[in-house]
Amino acid sequence: MAYRTIDFKLEDGIARLTLNRPDRLNSFTAEMHGEVADALARLEGARVLVLTGAGRGFCAGQDLNDRAVAPGERVDLGHSVEKYYNPLIRKLTSLPFPVIARVNGVAAGAGANIALACDVVIAARSAKFIQSFASIGLIPDSGGTWVLPRLVGQARAMGLALTAEPLPADKAEQWGLIWKAVEDEQLDIEVDTLASRFASAPTRGLAAIKRMIRESWGHSLDQELELQRDAMRELGFSDDYREGVAAFMEKRKPNFSGR
Repeated sequence: MAYRTIDFKLEDGIARLTLNRPDRLNSFTAEMHGEVADALARLEGARVLVLTGAGRGFCAGQDLNDRAVAPGERVDLGHSVEKYYNPLIRKLTSLPFPVIARVNGVAAGAGANIALACDVVIAARSAKFIQSFASIGLIPDSGGTWVLPRLVGQARAMGLALTAEPLPADKAEQWGLIWKAVEDEQLDIEVDTLASRFASAPTRGLAAIKRMIRESWGHSLDQELELQRDAMRELGFSDDYREGVAAFMEKRKPNFSGR
């Protein structure tokens, strides 16, 4: 499929999805949502996904011109959220391999929360995260009201959401909102190194880590201990575990198949 609003490629187990409307800070339109959904359905053989934006921004959220509201007109934003944003967040968080957000610039509104839905967020120091919803009378969607207090606590989540003040990447790292902030010129090196590492790692194990950490917020300790037992039993029968042990014993680099 030829895309007009995104770039997508999959090579050597690394899928790269780039939001490509740099003149609009990669803000989402219905067309972009459709193309992103199509690309995310074409991940056969992927062992890691890198999500980023073209140009000087990661994503400015919803392109308001795409759903402009005339004076006095009412619009059902719940329909847009249910049709487009909720499925995207569910897809990113449930993919059976790591998802890296390469935040190269501003991530605002839904764009910020789409980045935070990824498993590892690496941002350029010049990047900023903005929960801009309050400025137009809305709430942080795309998982924002759920993930923010879990990552940074209620006080900081409330401040970010109520004030819509930009949060620099350095402070986002300090607060635990993201994994890492790096110098702008080091962003590609950091992301590519991690993507290559994940692409050659034991994928089933990484998928289990991702799933269990994400689901653990809804479990008691006893429930989690039982789930850990079950996961260890399953992974202990995997080809990758046997390869990892063999490589360790033979003092060589493992060759993980992802199975």
